[in-house]
Amino acid sequence: MKILVLNASPKGPNSTTVHTALYVQALHPEHDFTFLPVGQRIKQIEKDFSPVRAALQKAELILFCYPVYTFIAPYQLHRLIELIKADGVDLTGKFASQITTSKHFYDVTAHRYVEENCLDLGMKVVRGLSADMEDLLSERGQKEARDFFDQLLFSCEHGVFVTPMGKAPKREKHVYRPTLPATPKQTGKDVVIVTNVAPDDENLQHMIEDFCAVLPYESRVVNVRDFPFAGGCLGCFGCAVTGQCIYKDGFDRFLRETIQTADGFVYAFTISDHYTHSSFKCFDDRQFCNGHRTVTHGTPVAYVVSGDYRYESNLRMILEARSEVGGNTLCGVATDEGGTAQDIRAVAENLAFAMEKQVTRPANFYGVGGMKIFRDLIYVMQGLMKADHRFYKQHGIYDFPQKQKKRIWQMRLVGSLMAIPSVQKKAKGKMTEAIVGPYRTVVEQAKKEETL
Repeated sequence: MKILVLNASPKGPNSTTVHTALYVQALHPEHDFTFLPVGQRIKQIEKDFSPVRAALQKAELILFCYPVYTFIAPYQLHRLIELIKADGVDLTGKFASQITTSKHFYDVTAHRYVEENCLDLGMKVVRGLSADMEDLLSERGQKEARDFFDQLLFSCEHGVFVTPMGKAPKREKHVYRPTLPATPKQTGKDVVIVTNVAPDDENLQHMIEDFCAVLPYESRVVNVRDFPFAGGCLGCFGCAVTGQCIYKDGFDRFLRETIQTADGFVYAFTISDHYTHSSFKCFDDRQFCNGHRTVTHGTPVAYVVSGDYRYESNLRMILEARSEVGGNTLCGVATDEGGTAQDIRAVAENLAFAMEKQVTRPANFYGVGGMKIFRDLIYVMQGLMKADHRFYKQHGIYDFPQKQKKRIWQMRLVGSLMAIPSVQKKAKGKMTEAIVGPYRTVVEQAKKEETL
């Protein structure tokens, strides 16, 4: 089989991810492997797509190989997908799969993003391999890589493919017109609207205009398309100790002084390729100059989205998960699907309320699970990620359960007592009462405070 490995890591041949593909290549000389370092050469590919087109046309199986960056694939792969679709090269019926490495922080959303775009191109998609960064160095990881490739070939032969997601029905494009009257502005709060709106994107421009009008505070619009990015994140870890990006384009300072100082964040974009234009992904990835530090924890966030948002389940998960992991109250997502401005008014007012009341809420599974992965990662890599380590210590993120010794001994004592038949008999029916007792005390105290 002719297999094209699209190495989307910005590190090119020095990528740890691509070595999994090199490993299966070494075990299967009967197959014809071609490796293209598309992540490292994305600027060249923008100028001349013909080598990629020729390789895609020749391939029978296309293997996307990349590290997971900020919930999805790296900016470089986002840009490549845009170029593939814009070129119009016919990939109908070709097999597609993927290999990623990460610490399993939202690898599921990254895989779904690639799958959705491959399905758009008419490809037959086989479930990919999501490996830990160090898996290939272990016998278990090597076996899993071998098993993946064997099953990949089996799936191609026997038609075991990823089930396509439901697509949005074709509908006449609705032109959104600004209709909301301006609300009197208050002072004391700063709201930044971060967007990648294009000059010809009439709908998103008008939605932003309405949001600014109805928001009861002054707001600033920052278009990331206008920022002179020197390139996407390189994954070089040069910022791990100092917090300064290796690029000299000034993005780290711009981020900290222009955006992160705000009291409320609004992100505005138009859906394309199951996310948005790659300029926003470049902005996402370059924020790694903050490492894994939730430096905007507590700042509420809202979204203004143009497109068929209700049909983008993976995108909805990404937006919610980002807010949960970052500790940002999600005040809503306003879209142009309904053809009215009421969503925009409601979300703007909710954002204002959250800023005024400093609304917080406990993280759900998305936030708790994501931060536990980061917690364990930074603790192990504290010697390299020094800025992250200091931040995690200062903010009590190292909440390892094995360090709750008092709680552990209390549970051991209760467990030992409950193992005694006579105690079991006496405790029968009283355990629930004992558990709920402290909660009733809190409620009664609230009632007393309300009457004062």
